[in-house]
Amino acid sequence: MRLIFMGTPDFSVSALDALHSAGHEIVCVYTQPPRPAGRGKKDRPSPVQVRAEALGLQVRHPVSLRNEAAQAEFAALNADIAVVVAYGLILPQPILDAPAHGCLNIHASLLPRWRGAAPIHRAIMAGDAETGVCIMQMEAGLDTGPVLMREVTPIGPDETTAVLHVRLAGIGAELIVNTLAQLPDLSAMPQPEEGVTYAHKIDKAEAAIDWSRDAVEVDRQIRGLSTFPGAWVEHAGLRIKVLGSELADGQGTPGTLLDGALTVACGTGAVRLTRLQRAGKGAQDAEVFLRGMPMTKGTQL
Repeated sequence: MRLIFMGTPDFSVSALDALHSAGHEIVCVYTQPPRPAGRGKKDRPSPVQVRAEALGLQVRHPVSLRNEAAQAEFAALNADIAVVVAYGLILPQPILDAPAHGCLNIHASLLPRWRGAAPIHRAIMAGDAETGVCIMQMEAGLDTGPVLMREVTPIGPDETTAVLHVRLAGIGAELIVNTLAQLPDLSAMPQPEEGVTYAHKIDKAEAAIDWSRDAVEVDRQIRGLSTFPGAWVEHAGLRIKVLGSELADGQGTPGTLLDGALTVACGTGAVRLTRLQRAGKGAQDAEVFLRGMPMTKGTQL
């Protein structure tokens, strides 16, 4: 098919590669403009732009698609379909209507649960037993369109957002190729009105760990925010990101270490911290971290 691809972060790259490998004619790739990044704050192209250019594809990164010139330029591509995955801009109706078969979105949740910006984080933080990917026909509402295909996958008890992110990206890439191959025979199913939840963008204020909460909730918070933005605690005047955890036995004053292996008492139960990161340092497994910052039983976090 003659298609336009619209995506920005790493999550989108798997789908771009899969569509390219499947032999589709990708006439243009739309992505977010380069942004300042790194210590030098130099403009850095998005992962999708980097990959698209490596594949020899035309790339555009308009700041907005709401003006008539950008919409006319998009329509002039005469695409059969547009595939959208974590693009980062709301698509106005003229954009949605331009391709012959409209725009399809790869969404990393089981719609209508977790519509919105952070479905992977929210699924883990809420303790969902399963999640998945939906291929949705886009319309003006926020992730409200009918679903063409979906695939369900369990969420492992120790799985972090970073790990699940990679797995769902692979599922989405395979699913969009299958969807396009079967498109004439597929019927779009409207989303049910019941069960709607919204995956609001992660606020950095959510990252501070409150040890007075139940251990199950703390563990979900740590895994759900790993690796970005990363749940954190302060100790000895330093902010420490906690990137991995597991439920553990024990009880005590919330925030107190129950042993020398980073088992921390919560409001109910305890969690064992398994991966941490100090400011300016790389992430480390707990035993390595403790060599550089020893913490003994009774330490208060």
